[in-house]
Amino acid sequence: MPKKTHNVRTSSAQIDSAIARARHFEGNDPRVIKVLYEAKGDFVSLFFADGLKVSIPRIQLQGLDPAKQSQLSKIEIVGNGTGLHWPLLDVDHYVSGLLEHRFGTKRWMNEIGRRGGLARSKAKITAARRNGLKGGRPKINVLQGAGR
Repeated sequence: MPKKTHNVRTSSAQIDSAIARARHFEGNDPRVIKVLYEAKGDFVSLFFADGLKVSIPRIQLQGLDPAKQSQLSKIEIVGNGTGLHWPLLDVDHYVSGLLEHRFGTKRWMNEIGRRGGLARSKAKITAARRNGLKGGRPKINVLQGAGR
């Protein structure tokens, strides 16, 4: 039985229309023009075309925690500046997500929050005792709902 082939024909007008639609979205995503791992402060710094620089602590980025400096320094800008890729670690991050403080998967972010909640510092203990003297956490009025 001969193999069926399909001919797909795209007109110049369809191609022009697709390019026009793509250009509509072009300016909506922030685009990185340079990215560096700064070992001195242990930051990943993103540089944008408009002169903005955003530095994120490496420890907050999923997949970069166990990495060595040589692995962290090799970063590729992908997707025309919308993504970052660490080829030696096989780690990717989306620039828009980083700017919205999404540094990993939801599960990973929840684990970081849980660990932060378990932290026992002098300041946290003092604040908890002070709040306890005030009667602790305020009770929620079920009829009114929380925060109303």
